Amino acid sequence: MLEDHPDWEVCGEAVNGADAVAKIEHLAPDLAVLDLGMPQMNGLQAAREIYKAHPQIPLILLTVQEVSNQLAEEAESAGFRGAVSKSTGREVVQGVEALLRNETFFCLDASSN
Repeated sequence: MLEDHPDWEVCGEAVNGADAVAKIEHLAPDLAVLDLGMPQMNGLQAAREIYKAHPQIPLILLTVQEVSNQLAEEAESAGFRGAVSKSTGREVVQGVEALLRNETFFCLDASSN
């Protein structure tokens, strides 16, 4: 989905959270999309490491669950500037666009408000 955007190029993919931290160090992307449910080191743990070393890189959290207020708060405290559910595909692209404009994008589940 992200590769279909004409102005974006996916420069790397990680197999787990620790791999994501290492690849960000090596690839220096403009933005990183991290899955909450990654093995070895989940998305929140990986984000904390990445944010410590590279606070300028916008991070967006991708999750299979709905984004509750609690999850959004946890994500923001870990260094994420956005969070979206995988079930809402177009919001993933909207979230990436927002982060690239230096905005935040937390797509909250309507029932969690």
